[in-house]
Amino acid sequence: MSVRRPFFVLHALIAAAAALPATGHAQGAGTYPDKPVRFVVPFPPGGGTDILARLIGQKLGERLGQTFVIDNRGGAAGAIGAELVAKSLPDGYTIMMAFGSHASNATLYPKLPFDPVNDFAMVSLAVISPMMLVVHPSLPVKNVKELVAYAKIKPVSYGSSGNGSPPHLAMELLKQSAGFDMVHVPYKGIAPATTAQLGNEVQAAFTVLIVSIPHHKSGRLRGIAVSTAKRFPTLPDIPTVAESGVPGFDAPTWYGIMAPAKTPPAIVAKLHKEIASVLNTPDMRERLLNEGNEPVVSTPEEFRKFLQADIEKWAKIIKLTGAKPD
Repeated sequence: MSVRRPFFVLHALIAAAAALPATGHAQGAGTYPDKPVRFVVPFPPGGGTDILARLIGQKLGERLGQTFVIDNRGGAAGAIGAELVAKSLPDGYTIMMAFGSHASNATLYPKLPFDPVNDFAMVSLAVISPMMLVVHPSLPVKNVKELVAYAKIKPVSYGSSGNGSPPHLAMELLKQSAGFDMVHVPYKGIAPATTAQLGNEVQAAFTVLIVSIPHHKSGRLRGIAVSTAKRFPTLPDIPTVAESGVPGFDAPTWYGIMAPAKTPPAIVAKLHKEIASVLNTPDMRERLLNEGNEPVVSTPEEFRKFLQADIEKWAKIIKLTGAKPD
């Protein structure tokens, strides 16, 4: 996984100048942010991570008086963008909207050029979200049992946002649990995977609700189940996979905000406070729920423990299914 370095040379010179004793407030929140903040999205534009980052970034910009510039760096189920952030200057001017694949990548890529936990300063979880199992309308199935039965007699393909991503692993878990098979077609993000499914290049997928709900409501895709243990409150008519004949199935995903390790604690604290304020506003909570996301604010330490537990959970599933990276 390689990234272009010239930017970092210039950025390092700027940071070195900013760190001179004359500035006085380099390690504190001070006037932070006093210039635009790069908000890395480790997936292409249009996916759930991108949509959420743009929404939160806009609100943060309004509150803090600086632009949060979205920088899409897709590839390797989010690992390319994560590497960029891990190796960026820890000055608060590079942050990342991480997706659940950040946890699975820890096992999927045994030689990652960064540590998924220790090379990052956790800021806060943002949302926890179920995924929706969606099929193309041309597929003659209306529930999980019918999908399983159909796939046992005819070939069916499914798309994902990359090998080892939560949508991929959720489908692999479903295949193993229900005893059937489908052909996996990985893409570089949810957006291109959804575009392929809308064009009937693949027939099924687990997709984050923020992306799948509009297509389900329009009839361009058919939602047949959600991946969490309980039904989602704004989609009461969509059953869970567990109640559709696969007991115990539970595969939610999450989004959270991180910065490079050694980012000054005062800056992390300021970002956390502002993110919490954004997520706790009534209009934001309502919007996120309507789009299939449950707002969750955590302390940095809570986020770290959550991530470590999620890494352990997906490690078991990856080893069980034999999932391999792209």
